Amino acid sequence: MYIQLKDRLFPKDSKIRHYLVLIKQTFLSLKNSGIKETMTKIKQYDRKGQENNTIAYKKWIEANEPTKEELQKQKETTFAIQPKISIVIPLYHTKLAYLSEIVENMKAQTYSNWELCLADGSETKNQEIEELAKSDERIRYQYLGKNLGIAENTNEAIKLATGDYIGLLDHDDLLAEFALYEVVKCINEQPDTECMYSDEDKFSNSLEDRYSPHFKPDFAIDTLRSLNYICHFTVIKASLMQEIGGFHEGYDGAQDYDLFLRIAEHTNHIVHIPKILYHWRVHEGSTAAAVTGEAKPYAYEAGKKALEDHLKRMHLQGNVEHGKYLGTYKITYAINKEDKVSILIPNMDHVKDLKLCIESILRLTTYSNYEIVVIENNSQKKETFDYYKNIEKNDKIKVVYYPEKEFNYSKIINYGVKQVDSPYILQLNNDTELLTPDWLEQFIGFAQKQDVGIVGAKLYYPDKTIQHAGIVVGINGTAGHILRNLSKDKKAYFFRESIIQNFSAVTGACLFSKKAIYEEVGYMNENYQVALNDVDFCLKVREKGYQIVWTPYIELNHFESKSRGYETSKEQIERYQNETERFRNDWKHFLEKGDPFFNINFRTDIEDYRIREGRD
Repeated sequence: MYIQLKDRLFPKDSKIRHYLVLIKQTFLSLKNSGIKETMTKIKQYDRKGQENNTIAYKKWIEANEPTKEELQKQKETTFAIQPKISIVIPLYHTKLAYLSEIVENMKAQTYSNWELCLADGSETKNQEIEELAKSDERIRYQYLGKNLGIAENTNEAIKLATGDYIGLLDHDDLLAEFALYEVVKCINEQPDTECMYSDEDKFSNSLEDRYSPHFKPDFAIDTLRSLNYICHFTVIKASLMQEIGGFHEGYDGAQDYDLFLRIAEHTNHIVHIPKILYHWRVHEGSTAAAVTGEAKPYAYEAGKKALEDHLKRMHLQGNVEHGKYLGTYKITYAINKEDKVSILIPNMDHVKDLKLCIESILRLTTYSNYEIVVIENNSQKKETFDYYKNIEKNDKIKVVYYPEKEFNYSKIINYGVKQVDSPYILQLNNDTELLTPDWLEQFIGFAQKQDVGIVGAKLYYPDKTIQHAGIVVGINGTAGHILRNLSKDKKAYFFRESIIQNFSAVTGACLFSKKAIYEEVGYMNENYQVALNDVDFCLKVREKGYQIVWTPYIELNHFESKSRGYETSKEQIERYQNETERFRNDWKHFLEKGDPFFNINFRTDIEDYRIREGRD
């Protein structure tokens, strides 16, 4: 009665419906998490940012989605490869109105070689649904007689499929009219593709009021291990689906997460289509409505289990915990061997900064097998050398003397790397302060994996705003620190400030790698004396096939630019401009293609995942 009355009062006003859902989730949070945690969540909810992105998204839709004329051209297109796409849907107490919308939605697709496979696990038959299934010969329907659970219900739908590819659709959601066209276009452009996923958004009643677009990165394994960002719309090659055995039981609420993790174990041909192809309906009880994480708490435990089982299959030892927000996860990898770490800290005078940095390391670090190597770079003050004599009394600290007079950060780091024999190297600025005791354990846990080349950390300005949460290549024409200046307590776009992720680069202010990696890529490029040397180094490592990992669970304060000041002189400005131009030339191919971990639908003139309003 309540739902019927609400539908009558608010038939199409998705904003009001959204706030009703928000209020309900707030009460659930109060019940399950208490006042303190709920107030923290409310504080972190950036309403202004949400509203700004909502306005930008409406403009983005107008500028980027196909017109009626373009949709007609899609219908007239003949592809060289014309696969049949089987859309599979498990039904369970499905509203006839929702299913009717899906059927009309499928009939409106601009690519017509599809079939709709419906497996109904409801306790009783619904004659109207059976009649609806007969409305198009491309619809295949089976009544199962009992509820087998979402995984097996979906597997039964997959058994009905005769297509080349399997597309996954929930029984209350919708596809964009051009969704299958874009999928087939992708298959024609990249015939090796075995799995595709798209961007998505949400709606309540009407597609006219879509909101909360999720513009995703290209495939990123460490990001996936932190959050099921793939979600919808996913299309999998039928032969691959058969090979991995479809959906597995025991992961209800996270059965798709388990599926995606197993797909990642079997193929490298996973392609992201950066277009909104899926519309996720928000209603009471749906996962899409879980703005505070309480809608389906069992799903988060199932997600944790899916990750744990994934690690076992990959022979990776690690502890899986829930992340800062439900639906996100933190993996702490067990260390295979407690190898030595050399912490390289360049320094020119600035004893006060260096002292704070070193004392924080000595006081907090829980890993024992490390050394601090201060790379002395043309200091002049007596107090600096007096301090060196004092700290070298500690067996964990030594000072090496860079022989050249001109400042060149890349040369200084390369010199330091060659002075040590440790398997692991940590570049660290002298104007940092450690906050995380088990930082080296976490760094080694990632870096020991064969596919990881570099690991970065989360850095804060003194005012507790973010200084570094990963680097996006292409920001402002070169590269930029994403989420720079965001308050430490603010929630960013789809948890980007609080999940372990893959990036194209991380800052050299705190950069962890293997000595063997430096040797493999020819060390840091000494043509970059001051600017962009860290980004260039990361991109060289990426070219060798390694992953760059950023973790928010290693935190430091960074008193940036204290050591050397800002680039203000004519000579400094000219040098910066020359290095910027060199970077644009050296990495022209990368800049033209775009950063794979930064969706093309975001603006590149700003560092906060702001939606681009113009046409792509």
